[in-house]
Amino acid sequence: MARDYYEILGVARDADEAALKSAFRKKAMEHHPDRNQGDGDAEGRFKEVNEAYSVLSDANKRAAYDRYGHAGVNGGQGGFGGGRGGAGFDNVEDIFSEMFGDIFGGGGRRPQGPQRGADVRFDYEISLEQAYTGADVEINVPTTLTCEVCDGTGAKAGSKPQTCHTCGGQGRVRSTNGFFAVERTCPTCNGQGQVIKDPCTNCRGHGQVRADRKLNVRIPAGVDDGARIRLTGEGQAGTRGGPKGDLYIFLSVAEHDLFERDGLDLHCSIPVAMATAVLGGNIEVPCLMGGAGCDGQCKLEVAIPEGAQTGHKVKIKGKGMPALNGRQKGDLLVELFVETPTRLNVRQKELMREFATLAEEEQNSQSQGFMKKAKRFWEDITGAAAQ
Repeated sequence: MARDYYEILGVARDADEAALKSAFRKKAMEHHPDRNQGDGDAEGRFKEVNEAYSVLSDANKRAAYDRYGHAGVNGGQGGFGGGRGGAGFDNVEDIFSEMFGDIFGGGGRRPQGPQRGADVRFDYEISLEQAYTGADVEINVPTTLTCEVCDGTGAKAGSKPQTCHTCGGQGRVRSTNGFFAVERTCPTCNGQGQVIKDPCTNCRGHGQVRADRKLNVRIPAGVDDGARIRLTGEGQAGTRGGPKGDLYIFLSVAEHDLFERDGLDLHCSIPVAMATAVLGGNIEVPCLMGGAGCDGQCKLEVAIPEGAQTGHKVKIKGKGMPALNGRQKGDLLVELFVETPTRLNVRQKELMREFATLAEEEQNSQSQGFMKKAKRFWEDITGAAAQ
């Protein structure tokens, strides 16, 4: 007795078109013979799923099936007639070709001629100094190269690959069971269309060997994290004389001990002695590159204003990072933090006490502002407590 089509697809009897298609895809993938090699019943289950969907996806056939059962669709075979079904495909094979690509043949057929090699990704870390100035570096990239012994054929010297007798060089074979046909990868040549009777001893018939390749790479000035350099033709070797793939170098910039990058700007925190912050003066700050304003040792002299506070920033124009492939440069932003002296001797402590006494008479504006806010806070608390 034929099984119920709704049961085969695992859907309710009121399932809409989207639910039918989704269930069909799932069941077709589950029972396809290519995914169940060695299972003699797989082809039958796959045929059953195909039959159920062909009927239920056609509105007229589905209505006849709902009313009369299998008898309403010519004994269950109506779904495979020459007419166009409700799914909008000319035949069953078109359904699978659109949904699953080369699993069912058609547009996904593997090319048998020369094939381009795969692209290669290589991650490389550089220093901030290298990102600033640019650099020439040497890298070792693991990749595949064409076997020089067999010139990429995979066959031993004096021999050559032979056309596969199973598929006739097509790389795929087709089996037919009445109206139903399944195309799959040739099991003899694994889709290559050729077989190697006497393989090369160097590459073991693969035509390629794995090796590390040394390359000299120019890192342009101004690169940032995530920058990508493409080297055409430096990827993996192609097959059957095909071209090489490309090499993509992804750069990352290591953290720096002194500088933090923000786009084109550089940030640097500098300690300042309390006396210098109070009285003003000059301090030396590092920079990444010499030039105008530098003393040749990657240092700059910066003026500190009187009364400088922790967090005060001094901007030095044009001493940041260079723009990639441009003349623009960012700025160097120096943030000050004032150091509190420790381990004072007796005389220093006497001077600090004297200074503290004098400072009480003329507090700075920040202290005065804070004390006013604190006074209002205390008054609000004591007033609320009294109520």
